[in-house]
Formats: sequence, C-alpha cells, structure tokens
Amino acid sequence: MGYTLDSFCQDAHDILSKGVNDDTRNAVAAKLKELVSNQDFIAATFNDDMPPSKRVLWHDKDLDVYVLAHVQKEGKGGNPHSHGDSWAIYSNCKGVTQMTEWRRTNPDDADHAELEIKEKYDLGPGQSRAYGPGAIHSTAHPAKAWVVRITGGDLDTVPRFRFDPRKDKILADA
Repeated sequence: MGYTLDSFCQDAHDILSKGVNDDTRNAVAAKLKELVSNQDFIAATFNDDMPPSKRVLWHDKDLDVYVLAHVQKEGKGGNPHSHGDSWAIYSNCKGVTQMTEWRRTNPDDADHAELEIKEKYDLGPGQSRAYGPGAIHSTAHPAKAWVVRITGGDLDTVPRFRFDPRKDKILADA
C-alpha cells in the first residue's frame, strides 16, 4: 500500500504545527517525496485522460495549508513570480517541471524589477523542493506533467508578485 495521502496530511499537519520555517517546509518536502513515489497514490490521483486542471486534495483548516494536484499541459510556461508572504512546495509524479529561481538585483521599491537567474534545474518524478516566502521562481513544462503542490494558504487570494517581461528587466543568462 505504501505511504498514503492521509498519512502525508497527518504528518504535514504535525510538522507544520511546530511552526512554519525553512526546516519544517523542508521536512514536509521530504515526506512529499515519499508520497509522490507511491504508485497507488499516483493512480488514485491522476490518469492520462485528465485535462489540464488544479484540484484540492486536502485543506488543513487549522493551518490553512493546501495539498493540490495539478495536471500541467505540454509547453506550459510562466513568467517569474513569487507567492508573496506565502510559500509552496512543488513535487512531480510524472513529467518534469523546469524550475528557474530568480534574484532581484534592484531595490524592492523601484518601479520595475531587474531579475537575474539564481539557479535552474529540473524537478522530475519523485523529487520535491520547498520555496519560502518571497522566493521568485518560474516554471515550465516541456511535456505533460502531474504535479503535487503544497501551499501555505490559498494562493489565488493572497497578494502575489508577478514580473512582466515587457516592463521588467529579466536577464535570461546570469
């Protein structure tokens, strides 16, 4: 049977109840690796016929933590953004998320952003990584991907920062 969604959610609750910081987010990311490596969980959560979508698998009302399942379409990519004061943990069950982490090189109060690449890497099946508040990143999916994402709050309702390549200076080669 392996590590289940219910077990993961209980573990995530227990870990994050101690406080949300880099250590606890990384501990949840380690548990998430175990979950997304469980073929029974993957089969119960995703199938090849699913269209691009986002579903809530679990919401911890006490801590306002969400476990989300995303089906990402081939060729999807996004501009650099942050989750504001919130945080996220990304993990893949199938396919690859090409992740780029960015560093802002000018003052936060400037009327535009100047970003340079801090790090680029792929998150493949069974891999997981945590991103703290204010972390600027962008994602791309060269092929269809099944992604599980944990968030501290409903990111559709919290102030987030998106960087616009038409206005902001985004350097592709650091």
